[in-house]
Amino acid sequence: MIALTVAEIAAIVGGRLADISPEQAARTVVSGSVEFDSRRITAGSLFLALPGARADGHDHAASAVAAGAVAVLAARPVGVPAIVVDPGPKAASRSGALEHDDASGSGATVLAALATLAAAVAARLVAEGLRIIGVTGSSGKTSTKDLIATVLAPLGQVVAPPGSFNNELGHPWTVLRADEHTDFLVLELSARHRGNIAELAAIAPPQLAVVLNVGSAHLGEFGSREAIAETKAELVQAVPESGVVILNVDDSAVAAMADKTVARVVRVSRSAPADVWADAVVLDELARPRFALHAGGEADVTVSLGVSGDHQVGNALCAAAVALECGATPQQVADALAGAGPASGHRMQVSTRADGVTVIDDSYNANPDSMRAALQALAWIARGENPGAKRHSWAVLGEMAELGEDAISEHDRIGRLAVRLDVSRLIVVGVGRAMGAMHHGAVMEGSWGAEATAVQDVDAALALLRAELRSGDVVLVKASNSAGLTALADALVSDDPGDRR
Repeated sequence: MIALTVAEIAAIVGGRLADISPEQAARTVVSGSVEFDSRRITAGSLFLALPGARADGHDHAASAVAAGAVAVLAARPVGVPAIVVDPGPKAASRSGALEHDDASGSGATVLAALATLAAAVAARLVAEGLRIIGVTGSSGKTSTKDLIATVLAPLGQVVAPPGSFNNELGHPWTVLRADEHTDFLVLELSARHRGNIAELAAIAPPQLAVVLNVGSAHLGEFGSREAIAETKAELVQAVPESGVVILNVDDSAVAAMADKTVARVVRVSRSAPADVWADAVVLDELARPRFALHAGGEADVTVSLGVSGDHQVGNALCAAAVALECGATPQQVADALAGAGPASGHRMQVSTRADGVTVIDDSYNANPDSMRAALQALAWIARGENPGAKRHSWAVLGEMAELGEDAISEHDRIGRLAVRLDVSRLIVVGVGRAMGAMHHGAVMEGSWGAEATAVQDVDAALALLRAELRSGDVVLVKASNSAGLTALADALVSDDPGDRR
């Protein structure tokens, strides 16, 4: 974050000083980061005291100061230097309940102060030349955000969120990672309700916006795909006339957003000529795409991606469009994309163990679109360049959360798709109607006996895999994060099965 005194921060957020005098506050500089985890505090930090489900950050304020924080942003005095933002009688997020909110509304109040601080810092940095890029879509946001950060790196200093920091906490927290040396700030914007993206975009208005797709993620919250499209369009509506909106026009709902922005539109496609487009797409043995990149009047270049999955072509084209708008050449884009591996954990990370087992770890999140893409990648890698030597494939799948009334039908479709793609073994992890529907769908599609197996939990799935995996097998692990399959993926990647053979 840019250096600010405690007094300046208090003035920005409208807070009062506690356990620090006005004179001290005017002399004390927050020169480090803003952190909500007291274990990450370093000298000069500002600690954000948030109440949570298992712990209240206010209880860790003293330890944060002892670790080097110069002050705490809190909802009540904490016995150490603090900026206190008092909860109002109806303090709550405009977007609904937050993970860090509590009954008194103090969590929402502190988050609102964080957003106010981030907005002030962003405005100051934009005036000094910072370019802000916002990315949204029902799937692929994190992968695309990582690719954008990679292709912009040769052009200047980039700040992007680690993983999926894309909500009311992670978004302003990421904004505050930028300082006067930052050239590009790449932000990922997610939503659970209408208005979420508009609120996040107001904190750090983007000069470039990317919309990837409109799918069925969070369908249970929004009720319809049309409502999801309207919410994603909040991002393009936040871009000023001087900005640029990059749209994946292979998705008709995204293409229609061109009518909802005053900014210049750059259209991206992997199937037809557009402002930035691809053809001659092929996949290698690990499903890493190679394609010809076409961009306006520029000379065509060949791009060989370092990430796996045919769906990554669209993500890479959007990243390329951003970089080209920021001054990169097509060859610079191609070179950067070739070296871009998965930067965020548990997202299409493909690794091969010493025993020859290949693990596709895509366990961080799942919705019907991303599940289909991952299963297609599994089928491709198992088939390889020689269909006659097809490898034994495993799909270890957990629940896709927040699908509402469509949960049963969507899980059933995924079970059937696994059979249609000729996946050798389907392991359905978890109990409940949705997971029962996935297993039932596979059986009804023709997966008999042990080809489709339902297990109760991660431990049971891991025991089965450890007993039956053989050299050369390919395993996909995928589910929504709430299913807990990241632990299973970690165990599979780190396993040394030599003494079990």
